[in-house]
Amino acid sequence: MTRLTNFSIDAPRWDQSTFLGRLKHFFNITDPRTVLVSEHELDRAKALVESCRAGLVPPGTSQEQLFYAKKLYDSAFHPDSGEKMNLIGRMSFQVPGGMAITGFMLQFYRTVPAVVFWQWVNQSFNALVNYTNRNAACPISLTQIGVAYVTATSTALATAVGLNLYTKRAPPLVARWVPFAAVAAANCVNIPMMRQQELINGIMVTDEKDCELGHSRVAAVKGITQVVVSRIVMAAPGMVLVPILMERLEKFPFMKRIQVLHAPLQVMLAGGL
Repeated sequence: MTRLTNFSIDAPRWDQSTFLGRLKHFFNITDPRTVLVSEHELDRAKALVESCRAGLVPPGTSQEQLFYAKKLYDSAFHPDSGEKMNLIGRMSFQVPGGMAITGFMLQFYRTVPAVVFWQWVNQSFNALVNYTNRNAACPISLTQIGVAYVTATSTALATAVGLNLYTKRAPPLVARWVPFAAVAAANCVNIPMMRQQELINGIMVTDEKDCELGHSRVAAVKGITQVVVSRIVMAAPGMVLVPILMERLEKFPFMKRIQVLHAPLQVMLAGGL
């Protein structure tokens, strides 16, 4: 083993005080290609990261190899507990998983059974993601998780089915926006419920030197509110703009002849936007 000097594996690769630096960081750890990496390679990446933290690495290891190992580590292991996260709950699975579910929700919105099924699938996916990426410093019981899941799913289903029935006589475009309304309503319930311990007990606040100052419920409310808003904003382009585009495309004769391609097309468009 070779001893490292003047290199910290946990130091940000890009300047986190700038928007571009933060953007590169999150693109790096949510890269969907890391989903395809084998379990063996993930374990090797973890071992290399832990060795680097101890100041020792195998001879001949380059900085790029260390950066790549950290990328795999961040994508697959929980930042608080260090445990390997389940594949579906990883943030790197958000693009392919969320893209597919969004496409199906946008396509199958006409009948109540289809709405119920795909909203249930979406909320189950969201609950798994939220649980997988929970704050380990604020543990949540299985009962609380169950209540959060049932409440969010019920909210999504009630919103989707209710609006679906209400918009029967509305323009087709309005009906296509029902999935977005259901997703937005569920996010307003699911995330606060899953992170209720932070709202009750507060989260640890530190100064610029990482010295702990105490727990703050105000900071928890602010942080969770920003998460809720960001989840809704992230869903908006695919679930608001794609229906408009599909509404225009369906007026063309070629789209009427290839109805079977609508769902795959919406899936691709939802992911692209």
